[in-house]
Amino acid sequence: MITIGNFNTLTIARRTNVGLYLTDGENDVLLPKKYMPENVEIGEEVEVFIYLDHEERPVATTLDPYIYLNEFALLKVNYINKYGAFMDWGLEKDLFVPFREQARPMTLNNWYIVYMYLDEKTNRLVGSSKLNQFLDNTNITVKEGEEVDLIVSHITDAGINVIINEKHKGLMYKNEVFEDLRTGDRIIGYIKHIRPDGKIDVSRTKTGFEKVNDSAERILEALSKNDGFLGLNDKSHPDEIKIVLEMSKKTFKQTIGVLYKQQKITIKPDGIYKI
Repeated sequence: MITIGNFNTLTIARRTNVGLYLTDGENDVLLPKKYMPENVEIGEEVEVFIYLDHEERPVATTLDPYIYLNEFALLKVNYINKYGAFMDWGLEKDLFVPFREQARPMTLNNWYIVYMYLDEKTNRLVGSSKLNQFLDNTNITVKEGEEVDLIVSHITDAGINVIINEKHKGLMYKNEVFEDLRTGDRIIGYIKHIRPDGKIDVSRTKTGFEKVNDSAERILEALSKNDGFLGLNDKSHPDEIKIVLEMSKKTFKQTIGVLYKQQKITIKPDGIYKI
């Protein structure tokens, strides 16, 4: 079965003046001539992305779009008309986001996180910036401490809202993030806490002992790059520690305590020294 909005492995059925016709054994789809791979023969398999052309017919391409079916991505608005917005997703035909699927009115040339789905009524690929309807925090598939893929969805006073593994929504607290993150950034994070109401707290660093290990490696690496000395100690200002090591003062104090006990550093009034 040919799947619209995703890559499909299809067999070359025949060659024509306009391109190759590919088949899954039941249905055929055109791969236009400009996308034809070189030196291919009838009966060979090719991997192509399937979407709908301007006449709403399935068509194949070897281009790799910016978003796949049932996934999220940061896309730019190319055009707006009385029906909605049309977003650049790396293919000839823009992705349509109707007004009813816009969390707030989209504006030309601006970027938005959208989800692409197949409209069952029209059998068309459609985008939506109303993200919550595609995220489920009732059937949670992650556990505390687990490494996860994150997409930054939006940033508020409460914190940095993220999409977890393309399935759940979570929150990172601003005072625990020591880097400049923007909407659409794809990063690795860790599940810090899952609340009884289904809300998920996320961290950029590992939790517990693994977090200390990561922080220890970062401090030792910084010491090595600075001739074995850092002008930081438990009296240093939190902002100074954040700038130099991208970690909180609490984590820094815990970690240098562990490194001191392991006899890997010495702590003096002017800073820490690598042994």
